[in-house]
Amino acid sequence: MTSPSFKSDFLQTLQSRGYVHQVTHPAELDAALNKGVVSGYIGFDATAPSLHVGSLIQIMMLRRLQQAGHRPVVIMGGGTTKVGDPTGKDASRPQLSDETIKANIASIRTVFERFLTFGDGPTDAIMIDNDDWLSGYGYVEFLRDYGTHFTVNRMLAFDSVRIRLEREEPMTFLEFNYMLMQSVDFLELNRRQNVTLQMGGSDQWGNITSGVDLVRRVDQKSAFGLTTPLLTTASGGKMGKTAQGAVWLNAEQLSPYDYWQFWRNVDDADVGRFLKLFTDLSLDEVAALEALEGAGINEAKKALADAATTMLHGAEAAATARGAAESAFEKGQLSSDLPTVELAKDEVFGAMVAAVMTKAGLTQSNGEARRLAQGGGLRLNDQPVADGAQTLSEADLTAEGVIKLAAGKKKIALVRPV
Repeated sequence: MTSPSFKSDFLQTLQSRGYVHQVTHPAELDAALNKGVVSGYIGFDATAPSLHVGSLIQIMMLRRLQQAGHRPVVIMGGGTTKVGDPTGKDASRPQLSDETIKANIASIRTVFERFLTFGDGPTDAIMIDNDDWLSGYGYVEFLRDYGTHFTVNRMLAFDSVRIRLEREEPMTFLEFNYMLMQSVDFLELNRRQNVTLQMGGSDQWGNITSGVDLVRRVDQKSAFGLTTPLLTTASGGKMGKTAQGAVWLNAEQLSPYDYWQFWRNVDDADVGRFLKLFTDLSLDEVAALEALEGAGINEAKKALADAATTMLHGAEAAATARGAAESAFEKGQLSSDLPTVELAKDEVFGAMVAAVMTKAGLTQSNGEARRLAQGGGLRLNDQPVADGAQTLSEADLTAEGVIKLAAGKKKIALVRPV
């Protein structure tokens, strides 16, 4: 099956850069995008003070929409966060207070302001909390107005529900209602803001098509859905998940240095794809970087790290992160911009290097650190350590009062005993 040939700038851009997986009514959507300004939305739940890099492809789609002359609408799930999306989950979400959800939304907004232009103009982005309408429904009213449009048969067939049931993992009735609430979001946004396009990851296809069907059935109005492919790394891992945990977007959760390092350390096979998805570099610039071979691929990775970090944290933060990384890894120098971990003196002095490596987050276990040492990948103050059981002392402190530890060529930290 050949891919459709789009005429609108937005869909052409998405297709050429690798964003498109599924589209409802592609020809009709393409025509609408060519005819005038289209408002499109993506929903984000507020379960933490920050989104992580796994959400970045969705944020970039909203950015592409605005760049193409259309209006991005960010829906924060103040209401749906109270319920929990069962998609991809094996367990129910913990319940959050209204105050926590509001604080999370305020924190997350600061990231969107880096990627989108907010305002009152026809193509300016807006952010809306779906709690504005969801919490206003009475239970009987909600069932009466919308319950008749959904069959349990169809809901049970959705992957998000089916997989949980097949694994015999419990799914509460609260979670089972999530897809109804997301579908009603689309209807409310269509009525309130003339939003006609919902976008999301491929795992949201069932929820998105339910919303499209609801708008078309209830109000007989145009509505469209578009999803991105499931984003995995070349090694098959989930995007944004590392041995050290999630790659957060807010600087309070992850430093610009660590964010730069994440992109610098991506698999060689992912560089071209990630340059298309996560930077504004032109396709010609991407092609030139993709053509680099041998050690040159490291320059492409640095270009990716520079562009991605600049977009999120600013050019100065990106330059500082790059400078700190190059000083540490290529020149063996210290920098105050390197990740610094403070540990109690009694956790450092007299402790095995392997244990301190683990406490500093450079390895997941003492065993991993010891194996790293045996393979020549553990370094103390730029010198290889052959035995992870070697103990540390005050003599290992640098003139700056820290101990520099490195795991391989990609992970480094300064340990400051306090």
